[in-house]
Amino acid sequence: MRARALAGLTRYQDATRPTRPKAAKVHAVSGVARLLYYGSGESGGPPIVVIPSLINPPDVLDLSERISLMRWLATQGHDVFLVDWGHPDAADRSMNLSGHIITRLVPLLQTLEEKVPPVLVGYCLGGTLAAGAAACFPVSALVTIATPWDFDGFSDKVRQEIAHLWRDAKPFCQKAGYVPMEVLQSGFWALDPARTIAKYADFGEMQEGSDAMTAFMALEDWANAGPPLTYAASEELFEELYQANVTGLAQWKVGEDAVRPEQLTVPSLSIRSSTDRIVPATSAPALAESWTLDMGHVGMIVGSRARQQLWEPLSQWLFKHGAEC
Repeated sequence: MRARALAGLTRYQDATRPTRPKAAKVHAVSGVARLLYYGSGESGGPPIVVIPSLINPPDVLDLSERISLMRWLATQGHDVFLVDWGHPDAADRSMNLSGHIITRLVPLLQTLEEKVPPVLVGYCLGGTLAAGAAACFPVSALVTIATPWDFDGFSDKVRQEIAHLWRDAKPFCQKAGYVPMEVLQSGFWALDPARTIAKYADFGEMQEGSDAMTAFMALEDWANAGPPLTYAASEELFEELYQANVTGLAQWKVGEDAVRPEQLTVPSLSIRSSTDRIVPATSAPALAESWTLDMGHVGMIVGSRARQQLWEPLSQWLFKHGAEC
């Protein structure tokens, strides 16, 4: 297996990269963050703002012309926007998670001039931030996808591994003012090291030029890329969320008030996966509605069954609740 994986890794490193899809229009800018516009607005519903994680670029939501939740939602008539958090600079080192909401996300949302408040759709940690934004900014609905909220839902083993990773990395990161992507990536590898080896072994045997090979490269380039995370956001994530579970205990504040997504009075939906190795279903927020899929953390967005199991049902949910606004 190791020899096959090494051969696959070498092939991945040497392969010609697939062409990235045409860049979306920039609707607004707030600091280093941008709000990208994809939608047609033909449905007449509220704007849909998709919020990715701070970890990794937003590209997984717009991976290619053929594999793109953003572009597909736009073809269905939704008025779709995507947040790109950008690359933090030295002045951002003290910006924690709530700071990203208040000084980056909310100003972007304020540029939307529609009479109806937006629907927020957050993926992974972006769902955590979306829930925080919904507590301090008017929204029409909230959707979280593969979102961590109750960190007591993670196994003790995973939380201990992440705590150990942070203890080792913290001294350097504190001096640098940021956490490099490599530190975060090593944490993900530790969650499922066997899978990391197996996927490269499988890649080495994919047919040259096949759709599977192209999709794998696009996805791996996304997974292995990304700007650093600010030190303050990392400290809050690892110490306050993973270890102290301030979100699950309703102790996390954005502004003056604690965030309690279960008390939202607008429609809300939590989509989680029973096979997610990164964010277990047991850690998902308790919202008005919940769907449990049998697809992985990333497969929910870009997998071969994603359109049937997530894209299409999500689109119908957005149409239904957009019409109620």
